[in-house]
Amino acid sequence: MMSVRSTTFDIPEPAAGQRIDAVLAGLTGVSRSVAAGWCSGGNVTMDGAPVQKSTRAVAGGSLTVVVPEKIDPLRIVAEPVDGMGILFDDDDLVVIDKPVGVAAHPSPGWVGPTVVGALAAAGYRISTTGAPERVGIVHRLDVGTSGAMVVAKSEHAYTVLKQAFRDRTVDKQYHALVQGLPDPLQGTIEAPIGRHPAHDWKFAVMEDGRPSVTHYAVEEAFGKASLVKVRLETGRTHQIRVHFSALRHPCAGDLTYGADPRLAAELGLTRQWLHASMLSFDHPRSGERVAVESGFPMDLQYALDALTGGTV
Repeated sequence: MMSVRSTTFDIPEPAAGQRIDAVLAGLTGVSRSVAAGWCSGGNVTMDGAPVQKSTRAVAGGSLTVVVPEKIDPLRIVAEPVDGMGILFDDDDLVVIDKPVGVAAHPSPGWVGPTVVGALAAAGYRISTTGAPERVGIVHRLDVGTSGAMVVAKSEHAYTVLKQAFRDRTVDKQYHALVQGLPDPLQGTIEAPIGRHPAHDWKFAVMEDGRPSVTHYAVEEAFGKASLVKVRLETGRTHQIRVHFSALRHPCAGDLTYGADPRLAAELGLTRQWLHASMLSFDHPRSGERVAVESGFPMDLQYALDALTGGTV
């Protein structure tokens, strides 16, 4: 007999009037298309009544999702990940150097390796606060983005770090190789971001999107592309990729957001050139500032060398 997993969520006040698939995506972290599939499959009820993906949420109500166990990927599988380094480690937290191709945690539709699975395979005990499949995760990097990412090991660290990200006291610095030369050479991009109206897996600058702020400074210009240091004030999904695409300077290799496939091929890129190069935050127990840096991985360095060497 097939077992099922049932999860119930309270509908928050700001979600009133929104489509159920959008609300579920926000509550669970799955893509909107997956949430829509749950609805069309009859797996979602609101206050006990079945709903469709376009049904509007009612504040104060509850959503229940019932997913058959055999199609439920939200379990942690201990799986070693080659190339995942440790940049900082103590009793409260660990900062990992996430390779490309690794998700932060399990999610529907993802069958590859995860950060939580890699840490479990390495014998780490991480915080059990939060959703079962996201233990210890206080922020995320895209599957196609590499670099520094902090994971909470203690319950205290989880609570404090989650609040630090909400309060924007964490300094998140990235490096991106963007096409062309941004003008001005340094500045701030303030443009709200929301889900793309035509593509569930993409985001875009939208008038009714969430406030999003990106600070940047060009470090080196190569003609066809520029190396840019980026600091995020907010942390929206795909924020850097969306903001630079909106400026018509997409990240090199980011074909999803309009990058030139010919330049990507010339640079040997199979993903966006985007790397979380530095993470700085107050230690949740000592209060001392922790700053951790991550060097560019081989594929991104190869692309830079091709530009500096004049072969592209």
